[in-house]
Parts: sequence; C-alpha cells; structure tokens
Amino acid sequence: MGVGTNLKKLRSKTKLSQQEIADMLGLDRNTYTNWENEATDIKSSYIPKLAEIFQVKIQDLFEAGQKSTVSNAQDNFELHDNSIGQKDFQQGIIINITDSEAAKVISTQLEELIKALKK
Repeated sequence: MGVGTNLKKLRSKTKLSQQEIADMLGLDRNTYTNWENEATDIKSSYIPKLAEIFQVKIQDLFEAGQKSTVSNAQDNFELHDNSIGQKDFQQGIIINITDSEAAKVISTQLEELIKALKK
C-alpha cells in the first residue's frame, strides 16, 4: 500500500472531495488526483499540510501494511524562535526505511539523538 492509497483512505474518512483538498493546498485538482493515483510524487512541502488536513501524524501518510519506520523530528521536539510563531517556522525530518533490521538500528539512534537535543 502506497502513499496514494493512504491519501484515498484518509480522504474517504474525512468525507472531503479531491477538489476540496486541492483547494486547501492551493493546487489544481489534477495534481492531487495524480498523488492519489501515484502517477506523480508529492512535493515534500505539502506533506505537513496534508497531515494537518487529515489530522494525522506525517508518518501515518506513509505507513503501509508492513510497518516501516518513519520518524518526524518535529513530532519529537519543537524548535522555538521568539521572533517567529510556531506556524510560521516548522522544520522536520522524514526518514522512510523499509528494511526492518536497519529501521530498528536507525530508530534507536534517532531516539538517542532526540533525547540529547532535548537536554
């Protein structure tokens, strides 16, 4: 199951049309339709907004039947700048690893890194 399938399922749950989602993203409906059909890749700049529209974590957009590890650093810690509001300044890292052994190792390393950054 790919990202397009996940988008279709999430859209179905929210009862939104492809046009409504495209409008929320400021896109042409055909562009969004191509994402659902996996005819074209989603531009990374739209991924956080899609997660917000569907009210899910970014990783939920990518999860398939066989669990892969996706880490969104923004979910684990927040960066703050007093001169910029949270919505104006968002930064994150997405890592998609399908090899389960490598995913375990990297996931552990990322958790350690995030803990160190929180200190």
